[in-house]
Amino acid sequence: MRFWRFWFQTFVISSQYNPPRFVELLMLMLAIAMLAIATVIPDRPFLVLGLSLVVGASISILVREAIAPSPQTRITQITALLLLIISIYGFADIIKTL
Repeated sequence: MRFWRFWFQTFVISSQYNPPRFVELLMLMLAIAMLAIATVIPDRPFLVLGLSLVVGASISILVREAIAPSPQTRITQITALLLLIISIYGFADIIKTL
């Protein structure tokens, strides 16, 4: 029981310390879950939802880094751009297969 309480307190503290980063983390975790479900159940709504969450989190990360740079700005921006490009490519593939 202490293990779960520790993780819950960690989430609460991180959400209070840096709310934008916490929301981005939550969006990326939900995107990973949706994309994992989309690989098991080949259904388009899960794939579209997962890709849209990745696009939203990537754009949020890029805006946050432009406003308030962190110590690892370059790595964060490159990763967010890579995620954005892959998501847009995924959307293009979905549109092509319609």
